[in-house]
Amino acid sequence: MKNKVNEIQISYKERITSPFWKKINSSQDASELIYEHWNKNTIEVQESFKVILLNNSNKVKGIYELSKGGITGTMIDLRILFAVVLKTLSVGIILTHNHPSGKLFPSEADKKITEKIKSAAILFDIKILDHLIITPNGDYYSFADNSIL
Repeated sequence: MKNKVNEIQISYKERITSPFWKKINSSQDASELIYEHWNKNTIEVQESFKVILLNNSNKVKGIYELSKGGITGTMIDLRILFAVVLKTLSVGIILTHNHPSGKLFPSEADKKITEKIKSAAILFDIKILDHLIITPNGDYYSFADNSIL
């Protein structure tokens, strides 16, 4: 009798071809894109964490919502984050989350999770290009622009 195992299949389907992907040239480009795709009904209510997935030319492959939390925080599971990054064959990512309070500066927890993600990304040769904090009125804080990435 043969041992039975599950078949594992990994796939990624492009619905929009790469010539039409938006290119990210700056933190402002990224903040405008992510703010445009944020649910304005919940941006002031609960914190969410999203990742912008990029190809080697910094063109956006897609945006993935990794977690949705409470008023003052949300949990990040690195295994899910990197499963998505690897499945989409992304080589660069921009981390994003909102502060419902409108506070523009990163907390110690924000800095720690960024370092943890950055350390894991090195193993997979994934570039963390930025971590943006956005507020309900569309303002943003860039870790890269403030030299803390």
